[in-house]
Amino acid sequence: MSSDRQVIIVTTPGIPGYRVLRVLGLVTGISVRTRGALGRFAAELEAVVGGRGESYIGELRRAREEAVQDLVREALKLGANAVIGVDFETSEILEGFIVVTATGTAVLVEPEDKA
Repeated sequence: MSSDRQVIIVTTPGIPGYRVLRVLGLVTGISVRTRGALGRFAAELEAVVGGRGESYIGELRRAREEAVQDLVREALKLGANAVIGVDFETSEILEGFIVVTATGTAVLVEPEDKA
């Protein structure tokens, strides 16, 4: 993340110990990744011999992180310091393109004990 502001990201509708002061809007982060021919070959080989499919798992992890970074950038543009209710969707388009979206509600929160 390029900003020095920290954004709390949760999949829950609220954040324990914080109160929502303002709902700022819906935000979405998107990542589209592809693997080259060597990566596809490795995945096909893993499929033949069995196993976890580490090449796909690695790509999905990178795509998820990129989608979260994009989500944070969008939230910061709205002035948010948190995103609640985050949901992830993963799909494949064409052959070998992995798409991960992260969608949530950008909010402004403050600690409950703050006077």
